Amino acid sequence: MARTKSYRELIVWQKAMGMARSAYLLSRELPKAEAFGLVSQLRRAEVSVPSNIAEGHGRLSDSQMRYFLGNARGSLYELQTQLELAGDIGLLEEAKVRDLMEQGWEVARLINGLIASLAESRAAAPKSTDSANRAQRD
Repeated sequence: MARTKSYRELIVWQKAMGMARSAYLLSRELPKAEAFGLVSQLRRAEVSVPSNIAEGHGRLSDSQMRYFLGNARGSLYELQTQLELAGDIGLLEEAKVRDLMEQGWEVARLINGLIASLAESRAAAPKSTDSANRAQRD
């Protein structure tokens, strides 16, 4: 797969940044008593999603990018779990949580699509001459 010049060109990164901004603003609505609990956890997870996408883009191989996309997806699911909990126990309005969850599912679809695309390009890549030579000998 041909890489974009900058991670900023990736739609998935742009959507993840928008979601992170929204989540950050929503986390301000949590009670002060949660400053070192849920607020801290939410903020770490929300920043991790676009950060891992950007870091993966900066790596040298598609397999490394897939690894960091997997990390981004894990952080996204962590964020969604924390948001769901905050909504369930009444710390955040359900409508706001639902909106952010929808943004998260869109980002997840984009991450999954990019992972699949990178895996397809790996499968379609020509085999090395060493493995071709081994196949001819066998």
